[in-house]
Amino acid sequence: MDRQNLTLLTDLYELTMMQGYFKNKDRNETVIFDAFFRRNPMDSGYSICAGLEQVIALIRDLHFSSQDVEYLRSLGIFEPDFLDYLKDFKFSGDIYAIPEGSIMFPREPMIKVIAPIMEAQLVETAILNIINHQSLIATKASRVCFAARGDGIMEFGLRRAQGPDAGIYGARAAMIGGCIGTSNVLAGELFDVPVKGTHAHSWIMSFPDEYTAFKTYSELYPNACLLLVDTYDTLKSGIPNAIRVFTEMRESGMELKNYGIRLDSGDLAYLSKKARRMLDEAGFTDAIISASNDLDEYLIDSLKVQGATITSWGVGTHLITSKDCPSFGGVYKLAAIRGEDGSFIPKIKLSENSEKVTNPGNKTIYRIYDKESGKIRADLICLVDETFDENEPLRLFDPYEPWKKTKLAGGTYTMREMMVPVFINGKCVYESPKVMEIRDYCRQELETLWPETRRLMNPSKVYVDLSQKLYDMKKELLERMSEV
Repeated sequence: MDRQNLTLLTDLYELTMMQGYFKNKDRNETVIFDAFFRRNPMDSGYSICAGLEQVIALIRDLHFSSQDVEYLRSLGIFEPDFLDYLKDFKFSGDIYAIPEGSIMFPREPMIKVIAPIMEAQLVETAILNIINHQSLIATKASRVCFAARGDGIMEFGLRRAQGPDAGIYGARAAMIGGCIGTSNVLAGELFDVPVKGTHAHSWIMSFPDEYTAFKTYSELYPNACLLLVDTYDTLKSGIPNAIRVFTEMRESGMELKNYGIRLDSGDLAYLSKKARRMLDEAGFTDAIISASNDLDEYLIDSLKVQGATITSWGVGTHLITSKDCPSFGGVYKLAAIRGEDGSFIPKIKLSENSEKVTNPGNKTIYRIYDKESGKIRADLICLVDETFDENEPLRLFDPYEPWKKTKLAGGTYTMREMMVPVFINGKCVYESPKVMEIRDYCRQELETLWPETRRLMNPSKVYVDLSQKLYDMKKELLERMSEV
């Protein structure tokens, strides 16, 4: 987007509620809002948090320009004193968040905002817009990379993304999720990530014949010669011409590296196996076989099962749009209001749907790991003033089916608090790592999942439990509300 100030990247009702608070409540009344999601996208066993750096940039620059104020005035629904208040508006609260690249699970806060109610209300839409999109694409990318079983995944989706922003920040999220590069040059510049690509069919068609096109390309890019072989006939023309060019490169004394072919149509399993045999027989056993053509994690997994000899994958439409699951269901709910004595009064949202009943209070998350394997045993949502001793036994129970319990012996587990401070009193106290550093951290995070949780179909569930103290608070509020 050309516009730098994104303060009006919000739903109108956030502003109408702000005016209502301005007129009828203490504008400095401090509240807690939690941003969280209720289920993993794509029926995945986990999700990946992404987008925090863009949230930080938004909050840092949160202000209403004179142009913004005049636009709001033109709507005819905001009163002069409220508009005058907006002229000096800035964020003064606290924000805690799960770091980008972290594994996260349903119902636990991704972001917690503690701020005066007007400030906390305003940032809702933008936070969800940013975190929902990037977390969705990062999660999709991690699944695609998992299916490739160690092969490199290149993000090729820019032309199919829903607009420039989705293409740019989708590429960023895809890198966090595990891709080795993107075709998006602007994303490469903005985020200092590798950019990769080959050539199009039009390159081949613009020359008198396929061999000449390949030969010319090899002379231009001898150290990155990946030739698209399916413009005319993959087995009878494309691969033989590619082999001819590789042979001439080798005979000229050139050391071949980062070279090979790309398949973009046809039966990729069959063609890749034929191509591998042809390349090997010609002495090019280290040649790359890359593939594209509407790939996703399920097709890549199937091709692997079929014995496809593809070693590099270009994934576009299905990745950048998360085609099978185009949205991430993040929500933003009030959890507490600060009382006159300074303590927080817990708030709860009820619903006939049990999964939509919120968790009240000022909370944090502890991740519980098996000490021997380093794998995740469960996540525990608790109140911020709770402490735990890893040397003591820890009892966990399912908050929806509390008769399901487990007890971890002291010394057999470790705990890690997941949420970190990002803003304190309106000042940013968190420095975002570079995208490639987040990618490395995400890879380490994924290693803490059991294989059963990473499988593409019917993954094993990671339990997100409530502490006894939080569970009792929630139960008390539910009982109190049921008597109203």
